[in-house]
Amino acid sequence: MDDLERERKGSSTASTNSTNPAFTAATAPSYAHTLFFGPDGLRPGWGFAFYVVAFLALQSLAVQLAWIRDLGDSGLWSKMLEEFGNLLAAIIPAVVLARVERRPWGSYGLPVRQAIGRHFWYGAVWGFLTISMVILAIFAGHGFFAGHVLLHGIRLLRFAAFWAVYFLLVGLFEDFLFRGYSQFTLARGIGFWPAALMLACIFGLVHRGNSGERWSGLFLAGLIGLFFCLTLRRTGTLWFAVGFHAAWDWGETFFYSVPDSGSVEKGHLLSSTLRGPTWLTGGSVGPEGSVFCFLVIALVWIAFDRVYPREAPRSAR
Repeated sequence: MDDLERERKGSSTASTNSTNPAFTAATAPSYAHTLFFGPDGLRPGWGFAFYVVAFLALQSLAVQLAWIRDLGDSGLWSKMLEEFGNLLAAIIPAVVLARVERRPWGSYGLPVRQAIGRHFWYGAVWGFLTISMVILAIFAGHGFFAGHVLLHGIRLLRFAAFWAVYFLLVGLFEDFLFRGYSQFTLARGIGFWPAALMLACIFGLVHRGNSGERWSGLFLAGLIGLFFCLTLRRTGTLWFAVGFHAAWDWGETFFYSVPDSGSVEKGHLLSSTLRGPTWLTGGSVGPEGSVFCFLVIALVWIAFDRVYPREAPRSAR
Protein backbone atom coordinates (compact mmCIF):
# COMPACT_ATOMS: atom_id res chain seq x y z
CA MET A 1 0.00 0.00 0.00
CA ASP A 2 2.79 2.41 0.83
CA ASP A 3 4.49 1.76 -2.50
CA LEU A 4 1.21 2.28 -4.32
CA GLU A 5 0.57 5.53 -2.46
CA ARG A 6 4.06 6.86 -3.26
CA GLU A 7 3.63 5.96 -6.92
CA ARG A 8 0.28 7.78 -7.04
CA LYS A 9 1.81 10.94 -5.47
CA GLY A 10 4.77 10.88 -7.86
CA SER A 11 2.42 10.61 -10.81
CA SER A 12 0.36 13.51 -9.46
CA THR A 13 3.48 15.70 -9.02
CA ALA A 14 4.71 14.93 -12.53
CA SER A 15 1.31 15.81 -13.93
CA THR A 16 1.31 19.11 -12.05
CA ASN A 17 4.80 19.98 -13.32
CA SER A 18 3.83 19.21 -16.89
CA THR A 19 0.79 21.46 -16.75
CA ASN A 20 2.57 24.28 -14.84
CA PRO A 21 6.04 24.63 -16.38
CA ALA A 22 8.58 26.87 -14.57
CA PHE A 23 9.45 30.12 -16.38
CA THR A 24 12.59 32.23 -15.88
CA ALA A 25 11.77 35.92 -15.62
CA ALA A 26 13.43 37.86 -18.45
CA THR A 27 14.99 41.17 -17.33
CA ALA A 28 15.61 43.47 -20.29
CA PRO A 29 17.77 46.57 -19.66
CA SER A 30 15.83 49.79 -19.25
CA TYR A 31 15.61 52.33 -22.05
CA ALA A 32 17.75 54.79 -20.08
CA HIS A 33 20.49 52.18 -19.60
CA THR A 34 20.43 51.29 -23.31
CA LEU A 35 20.53 54.99 -24.23
CA PHE A 36 23.67 55.72 -22.19
CA PHE A 37 25.46 52.37 -22.16
CA GLY A 38 26.48 49.99 -24.92
CA PRO A 39 28.29 46.66 -24.99
CA ASP A 40 31.59 48.47 -24.29
CA GLY A 41 30.31 50.56 -21.39
CA LEU A 42 29.33 54.25 -21.47
CA ARG A 43 28.73 55.30 -25.06
CA PRO A 44 31.60 57.49 -26.42
CA GLY A 45 29.38 60.44 -27.35
CA TRP A 46 27.88 60.73 -23.87
CA GLY A 47 31.25 60.23 -22.19
CA PHE A 48 32.88 62.96 -24.28
CA ALA A 49 29.95 65.34 -23.77
CA PHE A 50 29.97 64.86 -19.99
CA TYR A 51 33.74 65.33 -19.91
CA VAL A 52 33.65 68.60 -21.86
CA VAL A 53 30.81 70.11 -19.83
CA ALA A 54 32.37 69.13 -16.51
CA PHE A 55 35.79 70.44 -17.59
CA LEU A 56 34.45 73.82 -18.70
CA ALA A 57 32.58 74.28 -15.41
CA LEU A 58 35.60 73.32 -13.30
CA GLN A 59 38.02 75.38 -15.40
CA SER A 60 35.87 78.50 -15.00
CA LEU A 61 35.97 78.01 -11.23
CA ALA A 62 39.74 77.39 -11.31
CA VAL A 63 40.43 80.62 -13.19
CA GLN A 64 38.31 82.66 -10.77
CA LEU A 65 40.04 81.17 -7.73
CA ALA A 66 43.51 81.67 -9.20
CA TRP A 67 43.02 85.39 -9.73
CA ILE A 68 40.81 86.16 -6.75
CA ARG A 69 43.75 87.84 -5.01
CA ASP A 70 47.20 89.11 -5.94
CA LEU A 71 49.83 86.49 -5.09
CA GLY A 72 52.75 88.73 -6.04
CA ASP A 73 55.56 88.56 -8.62
CA SER A 74 53.47 90.47 -11.17
CA GLY A 75 50.89 87.72 -11.45
CA LEU A 76 53.31 84.85 -12.12
CA TRP A 77 52.13 82.82 -9.11
CA SER A 78 48.53 83.34 -10.14
CA LYS A 79 49.43 82.00 -13.60
CA MET A 80 50.98 78.95 -11.93
CA LEU A 81 47.90 78.43 -9.78
CA GLU A 82 45.65 78.79 -12.82
CA GLU A 83 47.55 76.09 -14.70
CA PHE A 84 47.35 73.78 -11.69
CA GLY A 85 43.60 74.42 -11.52
CA ASN A 86 43.29 73.74 -15.26
CA LEU A 87 45.04 70.41 -14.77
CA LEU A 88 42.67 69.44 -11.97
CA ALA A 89 39.71 70.50 -14.12
CA ALA A 90 40.93 68.13 -16.85
CA ILE A 91 41.67 65.22 -14.51
CA ILE A 92 38.72 65.20 -12.08
CA PRO A 93 35.98 64.43 -14.69
CA ALA A 94 38.21 61.69 -16.14
CA VAL A 95 38.61 60.10 -12.70
CA VAL A 96 34.83 60.06 -12.25
CA LEU A 97 34.28 58.61 -15.72
CA ALA A 98 36.97 55.99 -15.17
CA ARG A 99 34.94 54.75 -12.19
CA VAL A 100 31.71 54.80 -14.20
CA GLU A 101 33.30 52.97 -17.13
CA ARG A 102 35.33 50.68 -14.84
CA ARG A 103 38.57 51.37 -16.68
CA PRO A 104 42.08 51.65 -15.23
CA TRP A 105 43.52 55.17 -15.13
CA GLY A 106 46.37 54.16 -17.42
CA SER A 107 43.88 53.66 -20.27
CA TYR A 108 43.84 57.43 -20.72
CA GLY A 109 47.55 57.75 -21.45
CA LEU A 110 49.09 58.85 -18.15
CA PRO A 111 49.88 55.69 -16.16
CA VAL A 112 51.07 56.78 -12.72
CA ARG A 113 53.82 54.15 -12.58
CA GLN A 114 55.50 55.83 -15.59
CA ALA A 115 55.27 59.37 -14.20
CA ILE A 116 58.38 61.47 -14.96
CA GLY A 117 60.06 58.28 -16.17
CA ARG A 118 61.99 57.16 -19.23
CA HIS A 119 59.47 58.30 -21.85
CA PHE A 120 59.14 61.72 -20.21
CA TRP A 121 62.89 62.40 -20.26
CA TYR A 122 63.29 61.11 -23.81
CA GLY A 123 60.50 63.47 -24.83
CA ALA A 124 62.13 66.37 -22.96
CA VAL A 125 65.40 65.84 -24.84
CA TRP A 126 63.56 65.66 -28.18
CA GLY A 127 61.55 68.78 -27.34
CA PHE A 128 64.53 70.93 -26.34
CA LEU A 129 66.60 69.79 -29.32
CA THR A 130 63.69 70.51 -31.68
CA ILE A 131 63.17 74.12 -30.57
CA SER A 132 66.98 74.55 -30.60
CA MET A 133 67.07 73.42 -34.24
CA VAL A 134 64.37 75.99 -35.09
CA ILE A 135 66.26 78.80 -33.34
CA LEU A 136 69.52 77.73 -34.99
CA ALA A 137 67.90 77.83 -38.43
CA ILE A 138 66.52 81.33 -37.78
CA PHE A 139 69.94 82.38 -36.46
CA ALA A 140 71.59 81.06 -39.63
CA GLY A 141 69.19 83.27 -41.59
CA HIS A 142 70.28 86.29 -39.51
CA GLY A 143 66.90 86.53 -37.78
CA PHE A 144 67.79 85.65 -34.17
CA PHE A 145 69.97 87.82 -31.94
CA ALA A 146 70.67 86.50 -28.45
CA GLY A 147 71.53 89.84 -26.84
CA HIS A 148 72.91 89.48 -23.31
CA VAL A 149 72.09 87.47 -20.20
CA LEU A 150 69.49 89.16 -17.98
CA LEU A 151 69.45 86.78 -15.00
CA HIS A 152 72.27 85.75 -12.69
CA GLY A 153 72.77 83.72 -9.54
CA ILE A 154 69.73 82.84 -7.47
CA ARG A 155 67.33 84.73 -9.76
CA LEU A 156 68.48 82.62 -12.70
CA LEU A 157 67.89 79.37 -10.76
CA ARG A 158 64.60 80.65 -9.39
CA PHE A 159 63.09 81.54 -12.77
CA ALA A 160 64.54 78.45 -14.48
CA ALA A 161 62.82 76.27 -11.87
CA PHE A 162 59.61 78.32 -11.94
CA TRP A 163 59.20 78.00 -15.70
CA ALA A 164 60.16 74.31 -15.62
CA VAL A 165 57.34 73.56 -13.15
CA TYR A 166 54.93 75.88 -14.95
CA PHE A 167 55.45 74.27 -18.34
CA LEU A 168 55.27 70.80 -16.83
CA LEU A 169 51.77 71.74 -15.66
CA VAL A 170 50.99 73.16 -19.12
CA GLY A 171 52.15 69.96 -20.80
CA LEU A 172 50.19 67.73 -18.42
CA PHE A 173 47.05 69.85 -18.74
CA GLU A 174 46.97 70.37 -22.50
CA ASP A 175 48.16 66.92 -23.50
CA PHE A 176 45.74 65.14 -21.18
CA LEU A 177 42.83 67.40 -22.14
CA PHE A 178 43.28 66.87 -25.88
CA ARG A 179 45.03 63.49 -26.03
CA GLY A 180 43.99 61.75 -22.82
CA TYR A 181 40.38 60.92 -22.01
CA SER A 182 39.07 62.81 -25.05
CA GLN A 183 41.32 60.95 -27.49
CA PHE A 184 40.62 57.55 -25.91
CA THR A 185 36.86 58.07 -25.87
CA LEU A 186 36.45 59.54 -29.36
CA ALA A 187 38.73 56.84 -30.77
CA ARG A 188 36.27 54.24 -29.46
CA GLY A 189 33.57 55.86 -31.55
CA ILE A 190 35.25 57.09 -34.77
CA GLY A 191 38.74 55.58 -34.75
CA PHE A 192 42.13 56.80 -33.53
CA TRP A 193 43.27 59.06 -36.38
CA PRO A 194 39.90 60.70 -37.12
CA ALA A 195 39.71 61.54 -33.40
CA ALA A 196 43.32 62.77 -33.43
CA LEU A 197 42.66 65.03 -36.44
CA MET A 198 39.52 66.49 -34.89
CA LEU A 199 41.20 67.20 -31.55
CA ALA A 200 44.35 68.57 -33.22
CA CYS A 201 42.21 71.13 -35.07
CA ILE A 202 40.56 72.16 -31.80
CA PHE A 203 43.99 72.30 -30.12
CA GLY A 204 45.20 74.69 -32.80
CA LEU A 205 42.12 76.89 -32.62
CA VAL A 206 42.22 77.33 -28.83
CA HIS A 207 45.55 79.13 -29.26
CA ARG A 208 43.68 81.84 -31.16
CA GLY A 209 43.16 83.77 -27.92
CA ASN A 210 46.90 84.26 -27.41
CA SER A 211 48.14 87.80 -27.96
CA GLY A 212 50.11 88.13 -31.20
CA GLU A 213 48.92 84.73 -32.53
CA ARG A 214 48.45 84.30 -36.29
CA TRP A 215 47.06 81.55 -38.53
CA SER A 216 50.54 80.17 -39.16
CA GLY A 217 50.95 79.63 -35.42
CA LEU A 218 47.51 78.01 -35.13
CA PHE A 219 48.32 75.62 -37.96
CA LEU A 220 51.68 74.74 -36.38
CA ALA A 221 49.99 74.07 -33.01
CA GLY A 222 47.55 71.70 -34.74
CA LEU A 223 50.43 69.96 -36.54
CA ILE A 224 52.31 69.47 -33.27
CA GLY A 225 49.08 68.15 -31.76
CA LEU A 226 48.99 65.48 -34.47
CA PHE A 227 52.64 64.67 -33.83
CA PHE A 228 51.87 64.19 -30.13
CA CYS A 229 49.13 61.75 -31.14
CA LEU A 230 51.73 59.83 -33.12
CA THR A 231 53.95 59.64 -30.02
CA LEU A 232 50.95 58.35 -28.06
CA ARG A 233 50.27 55.73 -30.71
CA ARG A 234 53.86 54.50 -30.85
CA THR A 235 54.83 54.66 -27.16
CA GLY A 236 51.42 53.82 -25.68
CA THR A 237 51.70 56.73 -23.25
CA LEU A 238 51.39 60.51 -23.13
CA TRP A 239 54.55 60.93 -21.06
CA PHE A 240 56.76 61.41 -24.14
CA ALA A 241 54.44 64.16 -25.41
CA VAL A 242 54.33 65.83 -21.97
CA GLY A 243 58.14 65.89 -21.77
CA PHE A 244 58.46 67.20 -25.34
CA HIS A 245 55.80 69.85 -24.77
CA ALA A 246 57.27 71.08 -21.47
CA ALA A 247 60.86 71.23 -22.77
CA TRP A 248 59.82 72.96 -26.01
CA ASP A 249 57.93 75.68 -24.14
CA TRP A 250 60.68 76.06 -21.51
CA GLY A 251 63.36 76.40 -24.18
CA GLU A 252 61.32 78.85 -26.24
CA THR A 253 60.08 81.03 -23.38
CA PHE A 254 62.89 80.96 -20.82
CA PHE A 255 66.12 79.74 -22.42
CA TYR A 256 65.92 81.43 -25.83
CA SER A 257 63.56 84.15 -24.54
CA VAL A 258 61.45 84.50 -27.69
CA PRO A 259 57.66 84.74 -28.15
CA ASP A 260 55.81 81.47 -27.45
CA SER A 261 52.55 81.30 -29.42
CA GLY A 262 52.63 85.09 -29.56
CA SER A 263 53.32 85.65 -25.86
CA VAL A 264 56.52 86.99 -24.26
CA GLU A 265 56.73 86.13 -20.57
CA LYS A 266 58.57 87.80 -17.70
CA GLY A 267 61.63 86.28 -16.09
CA HIS A 268 63.38 85.07 -19.25
CA LEU A 269 67.10 84.45 -19.54
CA LEU A 270 68.18 86.59 -22.51
CA SER A 271 67.44 89.98 -24.07
CA SER A 272 67.03 88.23 -27.42
CA THR A 273 65.26 89.73 -30.42
CA LEU A 274 63.89 88.47 -33.72
CA ARG A 275 64.51 90.62 -36.81
CA GLY A 276 63.71 90.00 -40.41
CA PRO A 277 60.81 88.92 -42.62
CA THR A 278 57.86 87.11 -41.08
CA TRP A 279 58.50 83.92 -43.04
CA LEU A 280 61.90 83.72 -41.30
CA THR A 281 61.17 84.84 -37.73
CA GLY A 282 57.44 84.12 -37.44
CA GLY A 283 56.68 87.77 -36.73
CA SER A 284 54.54 88.38 -33.64
CA VAL A 285 53.91 84.63 -33.30
CA GLY A 286 57.57 83.89 -32.70
CA PRO A 287 59.50 80.87 -34.01
CA GLU A 288 56.30 78.79 -34.22
CA GLY A 289 55.24 80.95 -37.17
CA SER A 290 58.55 80.54 -39.02
CA VAL A 291 58.83 78.44 -42.17
CA PHE A 292 61.78 76.73 -40.52
CA CYS A 293 59.57 75.51 -37.69
CA PHE A 294 57.36 73.61 -40.14
CA LEU A 295 60.42 72.09 -41.81
CA VAL A 296 61.96 71.05 -38.51
CA ILE A 297 58.72 69.49 -37.24
CA ALA A 298 58.47 67.53 -40.50
CA LEU A 299 62.04 66.24 -40.01
CA VAL A 300 61.35 65.38 -36.37
CA TRP A 301 58.18 63.52 -37.43
CA ILE A 302 60.24 61.42 -39.87
CA ALA A 303 62.99 60.83 -37.29
CA PHE A 304 60.48 59.74 -34.65
CA ASP A 305 58.87 57.36 -37.13
CA ARG A 306 62.29 55.75 -37.64
CA VAL A 307 63.27 55.58 -33.97
CA TYR A 308 59.83 54.38 -32.83
CA PRO A 309 58.63 52.19 -35.72
CA ARG A 310 55.13 50.80 -35.95
CA GLU A 311 54.85 47.32 -34.50
CA ALA A 312 54.53 44.70 -37.24
CA PRO A 313 51.31 42.65 -36.98
CA ARG A 314 51.88 39.21 -35.56
CA SER A 315 51.42 36.38 -38.05
CA ALA A 316 48.73 33.88 -37.26
CA ARG A 317 50.00 30.47 -36.28
